[in-house]
Amino acid sequence: MLRIHQAIHSGKYPNATTLAGELEVSTKSIYRDIEFMRDRLELPVEFDGARNGFRYTEEVSNFPTLQITEGELFALLVAEKALQQYRGTAFERPLLSAFKKMAASLPDTVSLNLADWEQTISFRTSAEPILNVEIFDTLAKATARHRQLLLTYRKPGRKETEPRVVDPYHLANINGEWFLFAYCHLRNDIRTFVPSRIQEAELTGKTFVRPQKFSLEKRLRDTFGVVTGQGEFEVVIRFDELVSDYIREKRWHPSQQLIELEDGGVELRLKLSSLAEIQRWILSWGGQACALAPAELVESLKAAARMIQERAGQR
Repeated sequence: MLRIHQAIHSGKYPNATTLAGELEVSTKSIYRDIEFMRDRLELPVEFDGARNGFRYTEEVSNFPTLQITEGELFALLVAEKALQQYRGTAFERPLLSAFKKMAASLPDTVSLNLADWEQTISFRTSAEPILNVEIFDTLAKATARHRQLLLTYRKPGRKETEPRVVDPYHLANINGEWFLFAYCHLRNDIRTFVPSRIQEAELTGKTFVRPQKFSLEKRLRDTFGVVTGQGEFEVVIRFDELVSDYIREKRWHPSQQLIELEDGGVELRLKLSSLAEIQRWILSWGGQACALAPAELVESLKAAARMIQERAGQR
């Protein structure tokens, strides 16, 4: 709406079509925003049929300032802290621009000692993904604009790469790591790609329509992370008393059931479609977690434990 205000204020009589093209939104969004500006912000905007564009019927000096409470400003500061993980990505510049614009629009009546909050709130991640900013920028824009991509992709554990023509459906940050969910024309299926493994990303010049039935929430509902599968596994894990509080303090999966044990430990039950990620998670708890079911998970953990034991101390 600020951009619309600036265009009208310039006296160039912009119409919905030109504004929609400049702002990369639909004409319906333009009409909706102008209606809000007129009815809610009480700006004297009207359409001039003779000039085929919008104009102000009275002098308007500035766009109405943003009204914000101290609590809202505090929430905004927390959000800015949380978004520090996007430094170096394609989102950094527009995020910083947005925060600067909001800060410039704040009324003088709000007083909050930001310096105090700067020293009391922070967000940290143990490991930050290494991203090629140019490739990530291409992925983000292509996903938002429904543009097909040609990827040069390297699968984990392999040195060779292979070309993939994909329709990027969704770019998601899950537990601090980025993933691209896209329809792969080579596999004729939706696949998950890790941006850091993409060597090149080029536009094919084609566009696509994302299926309405696609839902990331449904796709990941039966996963423990991002790896999907076709199986139906009833996973049972027993945790010792020493680490049981860590398990109680989080919701690890929508399907989880937590059973308290007499010795102070807990038993975690999950329904998953794949065992790939849950195996690595159980191993991360060392000897404080024990898988009881299914049988294939138990055997794979035993094999992994033997391999760890055999390689311990090797150089």
